[in-house]
This record gives sequence, structure tokens and C-alpha cells, in this order.
Amino acid sequence: MKFQQEGRHEGGDMCRIMNFVEPLPALSTMSTGKVDANGDCEELYPPINFSMVDYGIYRSSFPDSANFSFLKSLELRSIVYLCPEAYPEHNLEFLKSNRIQLFHFGIEGTKESFYNIPEDTIREALKVVLDVRNHPLLIHCKRGKHRTGCLVGCLRKMQRWSLLSIFDEYHRFAAAKARVSDQRFMELFDASSLKW
Repeated sequence: MKFQQEGRHEGGDMCRIMNFVEPLPALSTMSTGKVDANGDCEELYPPINFSMVDYGIYRSSFPDSANFSFLKSLELRSIVYLCPEAYPEHNLEFLKSNRIQLFHFGIEGTKESFYNIPEDTIREALKVVLDVRNHPLLIHCKRGKHRTGCLVGCLRKMQRWSLLSIFDEYHRFAAAKARVSDQRFMELFDASSLKW
């Protein structure tokens, strides 16, 4: 990337224009560098669909070994896992070696239009997410779209986000795979009994 300084803008303010010399890589291939004690740069790769939800709360798809250094840099205390399948042994070893607690809420993934999302499981998962003793915390399912999107959407209701904003965030992660049943669940979810 190359920087070019321009003169004064309207109102007398200085401004900078960035000209990109080469095309930017796709977001999925981008990494961040972290310098270790020897001065070497370590590549950090976030999981797909990684994003910050709130201070100390993150979301993503299922992390694999390529993402472990990145997750370690977050200094996680907890992971909220929303799939019914057992957590892989390799991932469990990473959690154990980094003293990260796993909260496993097995919600079935389905493509059915009118699948009933288990509200009691979402409520239990929200209690874990809301407990600051578990932060920093990562929420994930398989792809970080539907189950994770529903849990985050219910958290947003507790934060008094508008439904339009909740659905907009959900669509940014689910894209063309957005489900009416997920949106209906978030719309009808009663967050009044939980405290943020």
C-alpha cells in the first residue's frame, strides 16, 4: 500500500489518501502478524466468520489447528460450543493446555424450515455468555451462521437492539443461507427474564 499526502481539504483540514498498489486479498485469506519473543512474526489466522460480538465476547465457525495461535492471542477463558457432536480430541488438548473451559450445548443443525430451536438450551447458553467470569469467551457452531446467529441474536434482544439491526447482523453471517425459522425464533424470544 502506498500513502500520498494531499494539501488542505475544505475547512483547512489535512487529509490522506491511500492508494493500494496491489489488490487486497480476500478476507478469508487475511491474517494478522504477531511478533514473538525472538522478534519473529507469527501468522495468526482467525476462524471463518470470526467477529467481536461485544467486549470479551467473540463468535466464529468451528476453529481448527490453524486457528489455535489466533485463539491463544485472545486469552480465552471459555468456549461455548453449540453442536451436538463431541468436541474433537485435538481441540480438547488445545483447550486443556490453555486452561480454556468448554461449555457444550448440543443443538441439532437442520435445514428444515420450521425446526423448533430449543429455547431452554439457548437460555442456558446465554447465562454462560452473560457471566463475565467466563470472559473472554468464544461462541461457535459448525459454520458460525445459524446456531451461533440465534444465540447472538437473543443476546442482542437483551441489549435492546431493534429487530431490523438483529436481522441485519444475522444476514451478514448467514448470507444466502438465512433461515426464516431462525429469524422467527429471535423475534419471539422473550429476553425479559434475563439480565444483561
